[in-house]
Amino acid sequence: MVSHVKTSTMKNNILLLTKIIAVTIVASATAFAPARNARMPTKLNFEYGAYDGKLWDQVAKKDVYNMWDPNAPRSTRNFNPFETFKGNSPDASGIFPGEPRYKDPTRGDANFQTMMAERADAEERAANPKPGNQPGCPGCKN
Repeated sequence: MVSHVKTSTMKNNILLLTKIIAVTIVASATAFAPARNARMPTKLNFEYGAYDGKLWDQVAKKDVYNMWDPNAPRSTRNFNPFETFKGNSPDASGIFPGEPRYKDPTRGDANFQTMMAERADAEERAANPKPGNQPGCPGCKN
């Protein structure tokens, strides 16, 4: 009878130990599972310019320049495409080389006739700047 009690107690101890091990394994596994209500970002809060991924030629730059408001804060939709910063021109979103999110724009054809027309446009802009277009204005990088 003593051996029957020892066997029964031993079986109960093994069963209890098995249950404890199973609970421990389940508890440790849930520690590595993702939280049920974890929020995943669905959108980056960055908006590229109107001509991002499109031809970034003189016509596009003039369109962006005409929409530019020097008195409004500078953004990817409000910038002077003819402004230079450290000798560089911005991309189609107003971002300069070396800055995060800069994209090399798709440039138009460069020939002498086109460059002369661009030069005439630059001289016209210099002679008739937009009101508020001065260094340090909210819509300028410089």
